[in-house]
Amino acid sequence: MSTLHYLVLAPFIMAIFVPFFYKWFRNIHTGWFVLILPTVLFVYLLQYLPVGGPMEPLQLTVPWVPSLGINFTVYLDGLSLLFALLITGIGALVVLYSIYYIANKKDEPLNNFYVYLLMFMGAMLGVVLSDNLIVIYVFWELTSLASSLLIAYWFHKEKSRYGAQKSMFITVTGGFSMLAGFSLLYVMTNTFSIQEIIAQAGTIINDPLFIPAMLLILLGAFTKSAQFPFHIWLPDAMEAPTPVSAYLHSATMVKAGIYLVARLTPVFGGTAQWFWLLTIFGLVTLVWGSVSAIRQKDLKAILAFSTISQLGLIMSLLGLGSAAVHYDVANVDMLYATAVMAAVFHLINHATFKGSLFMVVGIVDHETGTRDIRNLGGLMTIMPITFTISLIGLASMAGLPPFNGFLSKEMFFTGTLNATTLDIFNVSTWGFLFPVLAWIASVFTFAYCMIMFFRTFTGKYQPEKLKKEAHEAPVGMLISPIILASLVVIFGLFPNLLGYTIIEPAMQSILPNLLAEGDRFYVNIYHWHGLNPELFMTIGVVLFGMLVVLNLKRWQETTFFLKERDPLNRVYDSGLDGLIAGSQRVTNFQMTGLLRDYFAFMMIFMIFLVGWTFIQFDALSFESLAMFNAGEVTPFLWVITLVLIAATLTMPFIQQRITAIIVVGVIGFLVALLFVVFRAPDLALTQLLVETVMVVLLLLAFYHLPELRREKFTPRFRFTNLAISVGMGLMVTIIALSVHALRQTAGFDPISDFFVEASVPLAGGYNMVNVILVDFRGLDTLLEVLVLAIAALGVVTLIKHKFKGGEDV
Repeated sequence: MSTLHYLVLAPFIMAIFVPFFYKWFRNIHTGWFVLILPTVLFVYLLQYLPVGGPMEPLQLTVPWVPSLGINFTVYLDGLSLLFALLITGIGALVVLYSIYYIANKKDEPLNNFYVYLLMFMGAMLGVVLSDNLIVIYVFWELTSLASSLLIAYWFHKEKSRYGAQKSMFITVTGGFSMLAGFSLLYVMTNTFSIQEIIAQAGTIINDPLFIPAMLLILLGAFTKSAQFPFHIWLPDAMEAPTPVSAYLHSATMVKAGIYLVARLTPVFGGTAQWFWLLTIFGLVTLVWGSVSAIRQKDLKAILAFSTISQLGLIMSLLGLGSAAVHYDVANVDMLYATAVMAAVFHLINHATFKGSLFMVVGIVDHETGTRDIRNLGGLMTIMPITFTISLIGLASMAGLPPFNGFLSKEMFFTGTLNATTLDIFNVSTWGFLFPVLAWIASVFTFAYCMIMFFRTFTGKYQPEKLKKEAHEAPVGMLISPIILASLVVIFGLFPNLLGYTIIEPAMQSILPNLLAEGDRFYVNIYHWHGLNPELFMTIGVVLFGMLVVLNLKRWQETTFFLKERDPLNRVYDSGLDGLIAGSQRVTNFQMTGLLRDYFAFMMIFMIFLVGWTFIQFDALSFESLAMFNAGEVTPFLWVITLVLIAATLTMPFIQQRITAIIVVGVIGFLVALLFVVFRAPDLALTQLLVETVMVVLLLLAFYHLPELRREKFTPRFRFTNLAISVGMGLMVTIIALSVHALRQTAGFDPISDFFVEASVPLAGGYNMVNVILVDFRGLDTLLEVLVLAIAALGVVTLIKHKFKGGEDV
C-alpha cells in the first residue's frame, strides 16, 4: 500500500485515537491533536504541484475484490490534487477555527465532533482520489453519513435533527441513483475504472444505456451539490456548528457533485444532453439561489442560498465548457474551454471567500449571540478585524475588483457570451438567455452581499437586541478567516500564481483529449480587458444591484420578502409525511405481533413470487416433468420417507409443547438420515449438530412456558392456513421436480460437482458444508454475523439505557 493510500486512510486511523485524546488529556482541547493531521497532509500534497512542466498523473492500485474488478486505486492528477488540497487546507483552517469556536466543556462532546469531522475528511479524500467507481460510491455515502452526524452534532435541537435527516434522505437517495448509473457504465464498458471508461468513451456513446447512465449519475451529482430542486437540504444543514458549515458547505461536500461532473466530462461531454442538463440546472440554480438569498434574515441562511447560487454558477460553466469536447478544431475548442477554466478558478475562489464569510458569521454569532440582521448593525468599530475580513469576502463574492471573485465572474460572463456563438445543440434558439440569466443572478448576488454588509456593520448599534455585549473575537478565532481573506486578495492581485500549478492541470483532467500530446492550455488571467461587453455587464450589475438595495424597504412588507422559507420545502415535507403515513399503514397491517401472521406473509409472498416467475418465463414445462426419472427407490428409503411424512402430518394435532419439539426433532433427524442414504456425510453431520442443538435449546426454553391452550379458529381461518400450506408444499415440490427435470433435459452440470472438486484445492477443507459457509460464501456469512452483532449491540444498549433509568424507546 502506497503513501497516497495511507493518506486517504489517515483520517480514519486518527479518528480511532480521538476518544483517547479526549479522555486522557481533558485540559487540552482535542482540536490541537487533530490539527496536526490535515496540516501534514496538506504540506505533503504540495510536493505534487507541477513546477515548470505538465503534471504526470499518478496511479497506484491495491487489489480489493479483483474478481469483480473492484480495487482501491488512487489516481492523482490535476483535478484530484486541486480537491485534495482544498479538503486538507481548508480542513486545517477549520479545525484551528473550531478550537476557539467550540469550548472545551464537560457537556460538549468534542470527541464526537472530531471523530465525525475526520470521518468526513477521509471520505472526501477517498472520493476525489479514487479511480474505481464502486470505491467512490462507498466513500460518497460515507460523506453523507458523516455530514449528517455533524449537522446533528447538537442533536438536542429539533432543527438539527430535521436538517440532518433531510440531508441524509436527499443525498443518499441521489447516491443510490448514482450507483445504478455506475452499474450501467460497467455493463457498457466491463470495468469500474474511470480511466478505462474514458478510454472507451467514443465507443459507448451510441449504447442504449448511455443516456440512462448519464441521467442516474447526474441525479446523484445534483443532490450532492444542492442543484435545483434538490437544494432544499442545504439551508436546513446550517443548524450545524459554524466550523462544519465552513468546511462542508463551502469547500468540500457540496463540491463533491461538481467533482463528479468534472471527472466524467470526458465520458459524457460533447453530447447535447450533458450540455443542456448541466447548463439549465446550473443557471436555474444560480438564479433561484441568488433571489432566495436576498429575502433571508439569518446571516447563515444568506450564505446557504449564496452557496447554492455559486454552485449553480460552477455547474453551468462545466455544462457550457463541455461543448469544447464536441468540436475537433483547436481554436474553437479553446473558445469554449474558457468556461471550464472559469469553473476551476471560481471553484478555488468560492472556497476562499465563502470559507472566510462562514467563519465571520460564526464570529458575529459567537460574540453577539445572534445572526439575525434585523438585530445587528454598527459593528464596524466594535469588531474592526471581522469587519475588514467581511469587506474583502463580500466584495469578492459580489464580483468587485481587485479581488479574485471579480476575475472569475468576468470569466463567467465571457463563457456565457462565447456560448451564444455555438452552432450546435440548437443553442442559436435559446442561447441568448445564458448571459441574460447570468447577469440577473449577478445583480441579486451583488444586492445580497451589500445587504449583508451594511445591515451587519453599518447603521446604529443595537445592544438591546443582542444576547451579549458585542466585542471583537479572540485572536485564535480570527487567524483562519484572515488567512482565507489574504488568499482572496493574493489570488485577486496575482491570479496567474494558480495558472499552471493548479488551473491548467485541472483543465487537462477535465478535457484530456482536447490537446495534442505535450500541448498545454493557455492560462493568462488579468483584470483589464478593455471596454468589452463583460465590463459593461459588471457596471450594470453594480448599478442595478444598488438600485435593488436602495429600494429594499419597499419590498420588505411584500409576501415574497416576508416568507423566507423555500416553497419547495412544502413538497419535501408533504412527501415525507405521506411516506410516513403510508409506511405506518403498511406496518400496522403487517406487524400484528402474531408469529403465525408473519409466517403467512412470507409464505404467501414466496408462493406468488415463484408462481409469477414460472408463468412469466414459461419455466414450468409439463413435458419436462413427464420425463422426470427419480431412479430406483429402495424399500428402506420408502420407510424413511413415509415415517417423515407421518411425523409431519401429526404436528397440527399435538397439544403439548414438549411433544411438538420431540416430533420436530424426529423430522430433523430423519432428514439427516436421508442425507446419509444419499451419501452426503457433510450435510448429515451439519444437520445432526443443528438439530441436536435446536432441540436442546427449545426444550430448555419451552420447559418454563405454560402449556398450550386450545384455541378455537373460524373455518375461514382454517381454510386460509390450509391453502397456504398446500400452496407452499406444491411450490417446493414443483421447484424440485422442475430443477431435476431441467437438469436431465438440458444436461446441466450440478453445482455440487464444483464444490466437490474445489473444496480441497481452493479452500483446503474436507467438510464441504463448512467450506461453503466459511469460504465460498464467506462474505455472506460475515455480513450475517455483522447483522447479528449490530442487533446484539442494539439490544445491549437498550437494556443499559433502561437500567440507567432512561425512558422506554
